[in-house]
Amino acid sequence: MKSIWTESVRIPKRNHLSGNKRTEVVVIGAGMAGILTAFYLQRHGVHVVVLEADRIGSGQSGFTTAKITSQHNLIYQKLEKTVGKETARLYGRANQLAVEEYGKLIGHFGIPCHYEETEAYLYSVQESEILRREAECAKRLGLPASFTGETNLPFSVFGAVRFDRQAQFHPLEFLDAMSAGLTVFERTRVLEVQGNEVITDHGVVKADKVVFTCHSPFVNVPGFYFAKMYQEKSYVTEWKPVASLKGMYLGIDHKSYSFRQVGDRLLLGYGSHRTGKLPKENPFTAMKRTGEHLFPGAVELLRWSAQDCMTLDGMPYIGKFSIFRPDWYVATGFGKWGMSSSMVAAKILSMQIMGKKTPYDGVFSPQRHHLKAAAKTGLFHGIASAKGLSKGMQKGAVCCPHLGCRLVWNRYDKRWECPCHGSSFEINGKISSGPAQQGIPFID
Repeated sequence: MKSIWTESVRIPKRNHLSGNKRTEVVVIGAGMAGILTAFYLQRHGVHVVVLEADRIGSGQSGFTTAKITSQHNLIYQKLEKTVGKETARLYGRANQLAVEEYGKLIGHFGIPCHYEETEAYLYSVQESEILRREAECAKRLGLPASFTGETNLPFSVFGAVRFDRQAQFHPLEFLDAMSAGLTVFERTRVLEVQGNEVITDHGVVKADKVVFTCHSPFVNVPGFYFAKMYQEKSYVTEWKPVASLKGMYLGIDHKSYSFRQVGDRLLLGYGSHRTGKLPKENPFTAMKRTGEHLFPGAVELLRWSAQDCMTLDGMPYIGKFSIFRPDWYVATGFGKWGMSSSMVAAKILSMQIMGKKTPYDGVFSPQRHHLKAAAKTGLFHGIASAKGLSKGMQKGAVCCPHLGCRLVWNRYDKRWECPCHGSSFEINGKISSGPAQQGIPFID
């Protein structure tokens, strides 16, 4: 699979691990969260080794729309109601500070990554009141939010939430620069973690601390992250030429679209659904129809999909992996907001590993319990997972090597998908996304 980012940047290759090593911290996963965490730790004098099963940025970081924003859909009203105003305020502040930190890093190091400050809009073509309330709530929590009826979209809207001081960039150009001074071993798959030993297919790394930044944690016990999250698939197409579309956009209506300009090209996003539960209409067909209608003369260049881990209460898990593993740390469940969440994770984890606290530790703690926020979502997705597990017991079923769920063939994306916990596999059975650790040995 190719994206606008993977086709325009080639990050220099790194060697795989060769033999056993000893380090202070080992980070599993060289995506945005893993590289940033390692960067901040190394900046504070900590010796860090990063292990990556494939290439730097080859996971979700290479298939994002790369919006750096604290505007995370209709989240702030929900958080204020379910987890309280102070938690909602801290969540928003952590993400807005993350947006600003990208700008500081890019400016300080002079990183050429097509960084651009812009506005982020949440829009609707059907209603305005819910957006007006979201804007008022976000502003009340200290965010740069306002309600507007004006956008730069090629159609009229009923209303929009506008967040100022947001940004966009080229994620792989940024990762290329940020990873340059780090010790990263590519093509090194972690097979098992036993205490402070990380066992790979090329040797063992012993470390004082272990950090999991590998999209979905592959260690089932303790932590049980596979049961505390579900995964969603979404789709993107690239169009050219498209006249300047200032700002980043996300629709809240059923069957609405995401828009994001990249030079004279446009990223059009659509079709979010639980992994393994396919929509009736091909998302790429819908986007082609919409792209040709809204941008006459533009041609579709590329199409790809992204997959996101979703937590039950809508906030990432960042912090101690489990009370039973005091030297393990985790960052997962970023939802659709991996860029700001990766920075939040890197700042929190680097501080915690150095024995320091942040005001945000409790907000993102994996040990938190928000029953009011999580109960309904947890029940719905728990039932869906149970159905997938039961179908895995049927004769002749193609099953996921993680926990045995029956896999579903995504005819739009040409991948096998696990409807229980979100693992996905290429047409040849090669694993493309966890928590599964191995591919499918045989496909009929």
